[in-house]
Amino acid sequence: MEVRHIKKIVGDNVYLSPISLEDVEDYTEMVNNNIVSIGLGAPVYTGIYSKERELDVLKSLRDSYNFAVRLIGNNELLGNVGFHDVDLINKSGVLGMMLGNEKYYGKGYGRETLNLILDYGFSLLNFRNICLYVFEYNELAYNLYKKVGFKEVGRIRKRQEIMGKFYDSIIMDMLNEEFNSPYIKREIEKRYKF
Repeated sequence: MEVRHIKKIVGDNVYLSPISLEDVEDYTEMVNNNIVSIGLGAPVYTGIYSKERELDVLKSLRDSYNFAVRLIGNNELLGNVGFHDVDLINKSGVLGMMLGNEKYYGKGYGRETLNLILDYGFSLLNFRNICLYVFEYNELAYNLYKKVGFKEVGRIRKRQEIMGKFYDSIIMDMLNEEFNSPYIKREIEKRYKF
Protein backbone atom coordinates (compact mmCIF):
# COMPACT_ATOMS: atom_id res chain seq x y z
CA MET A 1 0.00 0.00 0.00
CA GLU A 2 1.33 3.44 -0.90
CA VAL A 3 1.97 5.73 2.06
CA ARG A 4 -0.40 8.26 0.56
CA HIS A 5 -3.27 5.76 0.66
CA ILE A 6 -2.99 4.85 4.34
CA LYS A 7 -6.41 5.27 5.89
CA LYS A 8 -5.53 6.98 9.17
CA ILE A 9 -8.99 8.34 10.06
CA VAL A 10 -11.90 6.87 8.13
CA GLY A 11 -15.36 8.26 7.54
CA ASP A 12 -18.20 6.96 5.41
CA ASN A 13 -17.01 8.43 2.08
CA VAL A 14 -13.65 10.09 2.74
CA TYR A 15 -10.57 9.33 4.79
CA LEU A 16 -7.64 11.28 6.18
CA SER A 17 -4.22 10.08 5.15
CA PRO A 18 -0.63 11.27 5.67
CA ILE A 19 0.41 14.19 3.46
CA SER A 20 2.37 12.80 0.50
CA LEU A 21 4.93 14.76 -1.50
CA GLU A 22 3.90 12.63 -4.49
CA ASP A 23 0.71 14.72 -4.67
CA VAL A 24 2.55 17.99 -5.31
CA GLU A 25 1.24 18.37 -8.86
CA ASP A 26 -2.39 17.89 -7.79
CA TYR A 27 -2.01 20.40 -4.94
CA THR A 28 -0.26 22.90 -7.21
CA GLU A 29 -3.16 22.71 -9.66
CA MET A 30 -5.67 23.19 -6.82
CA VAL A 31 -4.04 26.27 -5.29
CA ASN A 32 -3.60 27.89 -8.70
CA ASN A 33 -7.37 27.76 -9.21
CA ASN A 34 -8.60 31.32 -8.49
CA ILE A 35 -11.80 30.08 -6.86
CA VAL A 36 -9.80 27.97 -4.39
CA SER A 37 -7.07 30.52 -3.66
CA ILE A 38 -9.44 33.46 -3.14
CA GLY A 39 -11.59 31.30 -0.86
CA LEU A 40 -8.48 30.71 1.24
CA GLY A 41 -7.60 34.40 1.24
CA ALA A 42 -4.22 33.44 -0.20
CA PRO A 43 -2.16 35.88 -2.28
CA VAL A 44 -1.96 33.18 -4.93
CA TYR A 45 -4.58 34.82 -7.13
CA THR A 46 -2.06 37.55 -8.05
CA GLY A 47 0.35 35.10 -9.71
CA ILE A 48 1.32 31.51 -10.34
CA TYR A 49 2.03 29.26 -7.37
CA SER A 50 5.02 27.12 -8.37
CA LYS A 51 5.41 23.39 -7.88
CA GLU A 52 8.58 24.08 -5.85
CA ARG A 53 6.75 26.43 -3.49
CA GLU A 54 3.91 23.95 -3.04
CA LEU A 55 6.48 21.24 -2.28
CA ASP A 56 7.80 23.41 0.57
CA VAL A 57 4.25 23.87 1.86
CA LEU A 58 3.59 20.12 1.74
CA LYS A 59 6.82 19.40 3.63
CA SER A 60 5.77 21.74 6.44
CA LEU A 61 2.24 20.29 6.52
CA ARG A 62 3.57 16.75 6.57
CA ASP A 63 5.51 17.42 9.75
CA SER A 64 2.53 18.72 11.72
CA TYR A 65 -1.10 17.86 12.47
CA ASN A 66 -2.30 17.82 8.86
CA PHE A 67 -3.76 15.20 6.57
CA ALA A 68 -4.61 14.63 2.93
CA VAL A 69 -8.33 14.16 2.28
CA ARG A 70 -9.12 11.27 -0.08
CA LEU A 71 -12.18 9.49 -1.39
CA ILE A 72 -12.63 5.97 -0.03
CA GLY A 73 -13.86 4.58 -3.36
CA ASN A 74 -10.91 5.54 -5.56
CA ASN A 75 -8.29 7.21 -3.28
CA GLU A 76 -8.63 10.44 -5.28
CA LEU A 77 -7.18 13.51 -3.58
CA LEU A 78 -9.72 16.14 -2.52
CA GLY A 79 -7.35 18.45 -0.61
CA ASN A 80 -6.03 18.71 2.93
CA VAL A 81 -7.15 19.53 6.43
CA GLY A 82 -5.46 19.96 9.77
CA PHE A 83 -4.37 22.15 12.64
CA HIS A 84 -1.79 24.89 12.97
CA ASP A 85 -0.93 27.02 15.99
CA VAL A 86 -1.42 23.91 18.12
CA ASP A 87 -1.15 24.58 21.86
CA LEU A 88 -1.02 21.26 23.70
CA ILE A 89 -0.73 22.95 27.11
CA ASN A 90 -3.93 24.98 26.69
CA LYS A 91 -5.46 22.26 24.50
CA SER A 92 -6.38 24.27 21.44
CA GLY A 93 -5.66 24.49 17.73
CA VAL A 94 -6.56 26.53 14.66
CA LEU A 95 -8.29 24.57 11.91
CA GLY A 96 -7.38 24.96 8.26
CA MET A 97 -9.02 23.18 5.32
CA MET A 98 -8.49 23.30 1.58
CA LEU A 99 -10.69 21.12 -0.60
CA GLY A 100 -9.68 22.08 -4.11
CA ASN A 101 -10.90 19.24 -6.30
CA GLU A 102 -13.87 21.02 -7.87
CA LYS A 103 -15.45 17.98 -9.46
CA TYR A 104 -16.44 16.80 -5.97
CA TYR A 105 -17.95 20.04 -4.68
CA GLY A 106 -21.48 19.92 -3.31
CA LYS A 107 -21.44 16.22 -2.38
CA GLY A 108 -21.13 16.53 1.42
CA TYR A 109 -17.43 15.68 1.57
CA GLY A 110 -16.56 18.99 3.23
CA ARG A 111 -18.90 18.31 6.14
CA GLU A 112 -17.58 14.77 6.56
CA THR A 113 -14.00 16.02 6.40
CA LEU A 114 -14.71 18.58 9.12
CA ASN A 115 -16.27 15.93 11.34
CA LEU A 116 -13.22 13.68 10.89
CA ILE A 117 -10.69 16.38 11.77
CA LEU A 118 -12.78 17.68 14.67
CA ASP A 119 -13.03 14.12 15.97
CA TYR A 120 -9.25 13.82 15.74
CA GLY A 121 -8.73 17.14 17.52
CA PHE A 122 -11.22 16.55 20.33
CA SER A 123 -10.89 12.77 20.79
CA LEU A 124 -7.17 12.15 20.25
CA LEU A 125 -5.43 15.51 20.74
CA ASN A 126 -7.81 16.27 23.63
CA PHE A 127 -8.44 19.84 22.52
CA ARG A 128 -10.87 21.92 24.57
CA ASN A 129 -11.22 24.53 21.84
CA ILE A 130 -10.82 24.55 18.05
CA CYS A 131 -11.10 27.82 16.16
CA LEU A 132 -10.89 28.90 12.53
CA TYR A 133 -10.93 32.01 10.35
CA VAL A 134 -13.14 32.44 7.31
CA PHE A 135 -13.59 35.50 5.08
CA GLU A 136 -17.10 36.92 5.04
CA TYR A 137 -17.32 36.62 1.25
CA ASN A 138 -16.85 32.85 1.53
CA GLU A 139 -20.49 32.18 2.44
CA LEU A 140 -20.39 28.49 1.46
CA ALA A 141 -17.57 27.80 3.94
CA TYR A 142 -19.15 29.99 6.63
CA ASN A 143 -22.48 28.17 6.35
CA LEU A 144 -20.76 24.78 6.37
CA TYR A 145 -18.89 25.66 9.57
CA LYS A 146 -22.16 26.76 11.20
CA LYS A 147 -23.88 23.50 10.19
CA VAL A 148 -21.10 21.47 11.79
CA GLY A 149 -21.45 23.47 15.01
CA PHE A 150 -18.96 26.33 14.91
CA LYS A 151 -20.10 29.62 16.42
CA GLU A 152 -19.05 33.10 15.35
CA VAL A 153 -17.05 34.69 18.18
CA GLY A 154 -15.57 37.78 16.54
CA ARG A 155 -14.35 39.60 13.45
CA ILE A 156 -11.22 41.23 12.20
CA ARG A 157 -12.70 44.10 10.24
CA LYS A 158 -11.69 44.88 6.65
CA ARG A 159 -8.90 42.29 6.71
CA GLN A 160 -9.05 41.26 3.04
CA GLU A 161 -9.40 43.33 -0.11
CA ILE A 162 -10.79 41.63 -3.20
CA MET A 163 -11.54 43.58 -6.37
CA GLY A 164 -11.62 46.91 -4.54
CA LYS A 165 -13.94 45.81 -1.71
CA PHE A 166 -12.91 45.09 1.88
CA TYR A 167 -14.12 42.05 3.79
CA ASP A 168 -13.99 40.95 7.41
CA SER A 169 -12.25 37.84 8.63
CA ILE A 170 -14.72 35.97 10.81
CA ILE A 171 -13.43 34.06 13.83
CA MET A 172 -15.39 30.93 14.72
CA ASP A 173 -14.83 28.30 17.38
CA MET A 174 -16.17 25.13 18.92
CA LEU A 175 -15.71 23.62 22.37
CA ASN A 176 -15.13 19.94 23.03
CA GLU A 177 -18.48 19.55 24.80
CA GLU A 178 -20.27 20.97 21.73
CA PHE A 179 -19.02 18.19 19.46
CA ASN A 180 -20.45 14.68 19.22
CA SER A 181 -17.72 12.26 18.11
CA PRO A 182 -19.16 10.27 15.18
CA TYR A 183 -16.13 8.30 13.97
CA ILE A 184 -13.07 7.77 16.19
CA LYS A 185 -14.98 7.15 19.40
CA ARG A 186 -17.17 4.58 17.63
CA GLU A 187 -14.13 2.71 16.29
CA ILE A 188 -12.17 2.81 19.53
CA GLU A 189 -15.14 1.69 21.62
CA LYS A 190 -15.45 -1.42 19.42
CA ARG A 191 -12.02 -2.49 20.66
CA TYR A 192 -11.59 -0.93 24.10
CA LYS A 193 -13.83 -0.23 27.07
CA PHE A 194 -13.78 3.48 27.95
